[in-house]
Amino acid sequence: MFEQTFKNIDDIFRKDAGCSSELDYTEQSSWMLFLKYLDDLEYSKSLEAELMGEEYQYIIDEQHRWGSWAAPKDSQGNFDHNNALTGDDLMEYVDGELFPYLKGFKLRAESPDTIEYKIGEIFGEIKNKIQSGYSLRDALEKVDELRFRSQEEKHELSHLYETKIKNMGNAGRNGGEYYTPRPLIRAMVDVIQPKIGETIYDGAAGSAGFLCEAYDYLRQGGSEKKQLSTSDLKTLQEKTFYAKEKKSLAYVIAIMNMILHGIEAPNVIHTNTLGENLQDITPSHQHDIVLANPPFGGKERKEVQQNFPIKTGETAFLFLQHFIKMLKPGGRAAIVIKNTFLSNTDNASIALRKEILENCNLHTVLDCPGGTFIGAGVKTVVLFFTKGEPTQKTWFYQLDPGRSLGKTNPLNDNDLKEFVELQKSFAESGKSWTLPLTDINETTWDLSVKNPNIAEEALLREPQIIIEEIIALDKESEEILVKIQELL
Repeated sequence: MFEQTFKNIDDIFRKDAGCSSELDYTEQSSWMLFLKYLDDLEYSKSLEAELMGEEYQYIIDEQHRWGSWAAPKDSQGNFDHNNALTGDDLMEYVDGELFPYLKGFKLRAESPDTIEYKIGEIFGEIKNKIQSGYSLRDALEKVDELRFRSQEEKHELSHLYETKIKNMGNAGRNGGEYYTPRPLIRAMVDVIQPKIGETIYDGAAGSAGFLCEAYDYLRQGGSEKKQLSTSDLKTLQEKTFYAKEKKSLAYVIAIMNMILHGIEAPNVIHTNTLGENLQDITPSHQHDIVLANPPFGGKERKEVQQNFPIKTGETAFLFLQHFIKMLKPGGRAAIVIKNTFLSNTDNASIALRKEILENCNLHTVLDCPGGTFIGAGVKTVVLFFTKGEPTQKTWFYQLDPGRSLGKTNPLNDNDLKEFVELQKSFAESGKSWTLPLTDINETTWDLSVKNPNIAEEALLREPQIIIEEIIALDKESEEILVKIQELL
């Protein structure tokens, strides 16, 4: 229904000098989509109020509503070109009036939990990058064709937006940090099995893919496929999903992504998660479930490291400590991390593995093949653990789709079906095995075990040995040819 409209919007951005990449296309379409969504939401709420005989208090002033500047209509409901700003007039209004007005909501909002505060946060961070007022006019008219009023419309828009995020991830290294393959997330959610009433947290939210997939899982009734009550739906909306994100663009994308999936006022905080001292985290801050893919390979400053008992410059290892602390006793986690975490010999890695094994039940490790993360260039594992009980044994599964993964051949849900099924009983197979804690070296706490069900490949010989063998064979062949010639 809306796929062609999305393509048309991107075509407009491609022709504008202010937009140079998929990141820009997603950023610019996000603020327009948000304002169009907000307008449709306010329209729906005003109709509801009218039916109840009440007066609806609009969030946005009339002069700054979508229908006043972005898509004015005539008395017949058709687009009113005569009253639509364009060119320099449109640019002056958007940059000089609209954005400052929307940014001001942050100061006027009653609390950070409100949609008003989110409006202020978004437009305090994002900038209009489109340079041509005529391009902006064209884009606004295309966005106006989209509708957010039915569940079917929202579902399609969420799917298309996810595709934009995926394309952004495929476009380059910087975009990849926003995108975790959705089949992998869904498998992680299937294993964790969240329930209505539990809180779910991601302190490195990116595009909020984990929370969106968890929402879809719970909205469809969870593992039991149960019909949700009005109370359940309210809990799902207001008291289930919590996130933090440091980067401005990711923060905006996360909010927009959650909104499109059906969460009206996303509880996403724009902050540096690692700037919080672990000692300041109290039980009131903790959650039942953590689902996350923290950034890899960062080099955190010493003042940030001081917030953690295990000091390290590796961003992912600091996040791992944060996530353990953010879990309630008995809480469950599924966290993506570089596979080198299992075997690194530095003091921080050893101490962190010891911490997890002694204070959490690391019951499952999913070993992902190269190419799982498009363009990332690193192999990863997923750690599944429960806080508050020591590890007795760990079940490993070596994911092998039977093909090379890449941009044109990505991970899919079928690739993970066996893992999800076998994990329920920790069954042993050609791809899975169990490692007792007693088999782990308590000096190194090394977890980099090889699949015992796969025969070791023969060691490759040294090149010099191979060369010497070739020379010898050539000499032998030459001698045989000489003898044959003598017989002729």
